[in-house]
Amino acid sequence: MQNNNIVWHHATVTRARREQQNQHHSAVLWFTGLSGAGKSTLAHIVEESLFQQHCRTFVLDGDNVRHGLCKDLGFSDADRIENIRRVGEISKLFVEAGAIVLTAFISPFRSDRQKVRELVGKENFIEIYCNCSLEMCEQRDVKGLYQKARKGEIKHFTGISSPYEIPEQPDLMVNTATISVEESRDQVLAFLKQKNLLK
Repeated sequence: MQNNNIVWHHATVTRARREQQNQHHSAVLWFTGLSGAGKSTLAHIVEESLFQQHCRTFVLDGDNVRHGLCKDLGFSDADRIENIRRVGEISKLFVEAGAIVLTAFISPFRSDRQKVRELVGKENFIEIYCNCSLEMCEQRDVKGLYQKARKGEIKHFTGISSPYEIPEQPDLMVNTATISVEESRDQVLAFLKQKNLLK
């Protein structure tokens, strides 16, 4: 419910001024894919490269966010939707701050990813699909989550007992199952240059 007593305060330091000072455009790099597909690994190695180019960056990681902002949420469909809604709102703030925010979330539902795209503006949202088969993700399974899910110890686990809706038209698809992390990073950086995100 909207409170009519709340009025938006317009700041004198604008996004455009921040981008000019940063010497790059702000954006949301939204890494999506199954657990174990390499989202967090790729987001952090891309951030490291951007940071070395003096870009203002920040990674929002699925596990890390659930330690604080979203620690009250579980993994039901409703909680997953709310999780992504909150991350979308935070991402929008980072865009206004003139930063490049890299988010690593399974974000299994297309409708939720689309809502974030609309929230931050489609010109600011880059959906990066980390394409890795369920079989390969299970082989990696560094956290042992798939094994627990197969045993029924984890409910609502994406790819096992809860669906993952593959992006139909991602801005970029990276085959993280078949190429190295460094090659994946280079693909993302090349895409960002192509899109003139970096000045």
